[in-house]
Amino acid sequence: MALLQEIPAPLTPAAATRVLVLRNYVVYKDAWKLFITGFLEPVFYLFSIGIGVGQLIDTFEFHGEAVPYAEFVAPAMLATSAFNGALLDSTYNVFFKLKYEKLYDQMLATPLSTSDIARGEITWGLMRGSVYSAAFLVVMAAMGLTHSWWALLALPAAILIAFAFSAVCMAVTTWMKSWQDFDKITLVQMPLFLFSATFFPVEAFGDGVLRWVVEATPLYRGVVLCRELTTGVVTWGSAVSVVYLVVMGVIGLLVVRRRLDKLLLT
Repeated sequence: MALLQEIPAPLTPAAATRVLVLRNYVVYKDAWKLFITGFLEPVFYLFSIGIGVGQLIDTFEFHGEAVPYAEFVAPAMLATSAFNGALLDSTYNVFFKLKYEKLYDQMLATPLSTSDIARGEITWGLMRGSVYSAAFLVVMAAMGLTHSWWALLALPAAILIAFAFSAVCMAVTTWMKSWQDFDKITLVQMPLFLFSATFFPVEAFGDGVLRWVVEATPLYRGVVLCRELTTGVVTWGSAVSVVYLVVMGVIGLLVVRRRLDKLLLT
């Protein structure tokens, strides 16, 4: 009976997630420069394109409202901040832990399960993307690029974007075999960034198939959500984006769990 009492009980999902997030925090707390560099990229784009090119463009029409170019680009950079933060942590770092450090194999020797690992890592990627977004939102407010109380919901929206991309990117990473596979990540990341109505309206694609493809991409849905909230022109497009991103994140989480089961338990 005494021996049975010494066996640690399985952690609750919340406790397991907290342990994994704390572990990542301890590891990365001295690597704060990595967080700064990831945040600065969209800020530089905002300064160079939103402000610089914005001097050459009067306004864009957004849902019937005239919007200065910087205010048009800024919410897209906000969505990109969440996207970048989640992607960086859920691809490169997860791949190293899974294939080289064998960290997840070690975790499974404890009361942690593959579900705990999936939730913990996705939560950390979500948090990294959220930190980027929160800092970027402060920059937007300081520059006077938000004019509506709806902008208060832009941070929860960015957190949702980070969750969706963190889950899907971690799922994709479980199929990677070598570092060369990350070229495929870049091949997808760059077009998403450039063609998700980031720097110009989606109407520029006309009414053909290309526009439908763009509107079906996840970063576009994030851009729509952040842009409508920060400009205060909220439509049903935001509701569609929320449902899209929630479903995307949940599917990603389920796939990660099944993939970790296959890779680590068989």
